[in-house]
Amino acid sequence: KEPGEAFSDEYGIVPGGKPKGRRAGVVLHPTSLPGSYGVGDLGPSAYRFVDWLEKAGMQAWQVLPLVPPERMYWSPYAGQNANSGNVLLISLEELLEDKLLQQSE
Repeated sequence: KEPGEAFSDEYGIVPGGKPKGRRAGVVLHPTSLPGSYGVGDLGPSAYRFVDWLEKAGMQAWQVLPLVPPERMYWSPYAGQNANSGNVLLISLEELLEDKLLQQSE
């Protein structure tokens, strides 16, 4: 499955026709992942984390709010704008790989 695709009608049905009723997953903000600049982002470490989730049999990655945090306590729950994303989550490595950023920048 690709991220964002809907589950099939057969999802949750085990042999014998009984529904599973639940899934396993992890709650983790991307900034908690290892990163080259002090915090994790949506770059290579996030891709490795998703690969690990799949190998571990997890079916969901729940993230905390991805908005810019407020400036007093740096909490993602008190962001000032629900319509913007946190620029700290942009992966510089991915921008370099996609040639949207040069090493000299």
